[in-house]
Amino acid sequence: MKMQADLMIRDGDFLNEEFELEKGKSILIRDGKILDIDTAEELEKKYQWTEEIDGSRCIYMPGLVDAHMHTGQQLLRGRVLDEMPMIWTRIMLPYESTLTKEKMRLSAQAAAVEMIRSGTCGFIDAGSYYMEEAAAVYEESGLRGAISYSTMDQKGLPRSIAMDAEEAVKRTDELYDGFHGKGNLKVYYSLRSLISCSRELILAAAQRAKERGTMLQAHMNEYPGEINFYMERFQMRPYEYLEKLGVLNENFLGAHSLLLSENEKEILEKRGIKVCHCPFSNCGKAAPHTPELLKKGITAALGTDGAAHGGLSLFNEMKIFRSVMNLTWGVPLSEPAIMPAKTILSMATEKGQQCLGGQDGVDGFLKKGARADIVGIDRSRIYMAEYGKISNTIMESVNAGDIRDSVSGGRILMKDYEIQTLDEERILHDLRSYQERAESN
Repeated sequence: MKMQADLMIRDGDFLNEEFELEKGKSILIRDGKILDIDTAEELEKKYQWTEEIDGSRCIYMPGLVDAHMHTGQQLLRGRVLDEMPMIWTRIMLPYESTLTKEKMRLSAQAAAVEMIRSGTCGFIDAGSYYMEEAAAVYEESGLRGAISYSTMDQKGLPRSIAMDAEEAVKRTDELYDGFHGKGNLKVYYSLRSLISCSRELILAAAQRAKERGTMLQAHMNEYPGEINFYMERFQMRPYEYLEKLGVLNENFLGAHSLLLSENEKEILEKRGIKVCHCPFSNCGKAAPHTPELLKKGITAALGTDGAAHGGLSLFNEMKIFRSVMNLTWGVPLSEPAIMPAKTILSMATEKGQQCLGGQDGVDGFLKKGARADIVGIDRSRIYMAEYGKISNTIMESVNAGDIRDSVSGGRILMKDYEIQTLDEERILHDLRSYQERAESN
């Protein structure tokens, strides 16, 4: 008797563990994981399946993971670029204090559609408000994701988002109880803005994350002012302060992590901390020390920082990142391959999966046992006809609009450019209606 599977992607080409092209293979999926990869003829001898995708029109690769984004800022698109500092206190924080259930639902719907169409299968949300609305949308979308509640207890925050440490942690507890493990979702604890979090809140959030076996995430070492805040008050830098509090471990994710001292780099290495760089957003602040971090074995992933910072296309972020790394670190050393295409692709896939709790060396690849997070690049594009090194061409030439198929956790999210899990036409109508109302006010 033949074994049962859920989905076959038939007769496609795909990127193997070395990001090299293997042709004419089929990918078989069961229970959200890759069950087998072989020719269709061989698989037909052993298996039967329920659904099928014609893979002959695509080159398949691991789905991308946006390891730092902001659902709650989706409707801020186009309102941040070219603005003078401080954007966080002048624009973003006031806007998020006005969020409603409707705004968050629209934001999550817009973000989900954009991510699916951009080849992103997984994401990590940095935290906002009315996250239950976002969680319900993401569960429906089928995307793999980690969501958080925005936790800050600084005095003087807008009344609508003001809370103490106990209330901040309680909000995440409720989100965790409601959505952790539902569909492809997880819930992480969050220190939204470190300088806006008391010692009490930092310790409480870290303790709860430890008790529940989940991640703790924070914006880290993004601005000089953030570092100066800790230097002035504690004569320590941000990572040094958290190290003294004893909250750093392999389940800590530090978004941005740009302005690092030598001692902080050693702390990252010692504690197995994961970091995420957001190239478009980070370009206005600093270039991260990524080549050095990777040599130390530190997990470094890529993120978009949300739609307010340039959209949700990781293909765009990869191109920017390659240029920044080459200009900052490659040119002074006359080393054009300071950040090779395969390394950047790994950051957007394998390393992102590690930030989402994936199995090291397994998830983020197209191999047996890996999470079935897979996207198909339209091979009919002219630049896919003569591609040289396939990894180079994907990073240099492929864009968000070239994604034809998307599968997350074995569930088809998009097939032949048609999103399967959400009503994109209705979402587009609702967003246009929101824009019209906003313009009339």
